[in-house]
Amino acid sequence: MLDATTRSGGTATASPRAAATELAVAVPAAGPPLLPARPAPVRSRPPSVPPAAPAGRRARCTRVVSSPWARLSLLLVLLAGAGTTVLLLHPQRLLADGWPPQFAGPAAAVVFAVAYGLCTVAFVPRPLLNLAAGALFGSALGLATALAGTVLGAGLAFGLGRVLGQDALRPLLRGRWLTAADGQLSRHGFRSMLAARLFPGVPFWAANYCAAVSRMGWPAFVLATALGSVPNTAAYVVAGARASSPTSPAFLIAVACIAAPAVAGAVVAWRKRHHLRRG
Repeated sequence: MLDATTRSGGTATASPRAAATELAVAVPAAGPPLLPARPAPVRSRPPSVPPAAPAGRRARCTRVVSSPWARLSLLLVLLAGAGTTVLLLHPQRLLADGWPPQFAGPAAAVVFAVAYGLCTVAFVPRPLLNLAAGALFGSALGLATALAGTVLGAGLAFGLGRVLGQDALRPLLRGRWLTAADGQLSRHGFRSMLAARLFPGVPFWAANYCAAVSRMGWPAFVLATALGSVPNTAAYVVAGARASSPTSPAFLIAVACIAAPAVAGAVVAWRKRHHLRRG
């Protein structure tokens, strides 16, 4: 059907369908409002972490303090302090003369054994301590106390030498005699230490620290010390207990027993000299 037009005025009126089509094209379809695009987040680079300088210094200080030479220096300082204390205070006289008379019995023996062990580490001569043990506690209890103190003091010295001195001193064992002595103590620890304890000419502290530097085990060292110290310790203890009667048979036998281990140790050392030279 043709649309009607009005000719008056020379204008033509569009049909309603055409007007609707034009309006649809002109007006956009309604929809959700457009939001502005968010800018992408800017990723910042993490700041560089500075190295932990204090932790590094602590680690270096720890390595220096725990080094073998630092531990050896600590051992030397301890030994020097112990020797100075002995020279200034004379603790052996305190044990022999200054012991409280009312302090006796098993408790006093335990205290004396602990003091004995500490004094041997501080280089107090063991014969004086053995004589004091005999004079204070008699033959039987004095012998038990002196042996307990001997093993305690030897164990303390061995432990100090093993922990503080072995790592620094073992690389220095390069001479023929030092290498041979180290090999003898390391391979035949029990026999070597037993001979050193029976021979009075070997200082007690020297045997302890030499054994600590070697690779001798704890059981061999302790057992050889306990067994090898019995004859000499018993002789001094009995001599101290019988000192008031120097002509008694017990005192004379004790003096003979003091000399016998010296002879036996000299014989053993004479026979072992060939093994040391071959090493």
